[in-house]
Amino acid sequence: MEKAEPFDPAYDNDAQKLCGVKGADVKGGVGPFGLWVLASADLQEKTAVFFRVFKDGYGKPKVLMCTDPTKSSLTPDLYKPTFAGFVDSDISSGKISLRSLIDRSVVESFGAGGKTCILSRVYPSIAIGKGAHLYVFNNGEVDIKVSHLTAWEMKKPLMNGA
Repeated sequence: MEKAEPFDPAYDNDAQKLCGVKGADVKGGVGPFGLWVLASADLQEKTAVFFRVFKDGYGKPKVLMCTDPTKSSLTPDLYKPTFAGFVDSDISSGKISLRSLIDRSVVESFGAGGKTCILSRVYPSIAIGKGAHLYVFNNGEVDIKVSHLTAWEMKKPLMNGA
């Protein structure tokens, strides 16, 4: 926690605005760390799902969870807002969970066992099908250990009994 950035109380009720200011590419103390989903091999396209830990005025952790699709597509003029929430979770163990469900244009993420949920629509132009990748990232000063990562690829559904 000693490397966590001080939390600015001006953002107390506006996690989304804070996520827009402190996006995935903005270096921090503890985070941003998380996943780049629907990412192209060269990372030109990527949607970030991440956490960033701040320290409040009492020295307690304040965890921000964000989905940052600002680099999700090379297609111009798309609406790509960030979405965020504060995660009400005890991270004294040094652990926090993230579960993300990803399909062609939807990224749905659950932080801390579902205490914070974010759904975002994205429209990648090159990170599609076999060109879509998943990466773990950390743009913080503090090393982060991923203790467990599981990824599945779902089979295509049977449509109309065919």
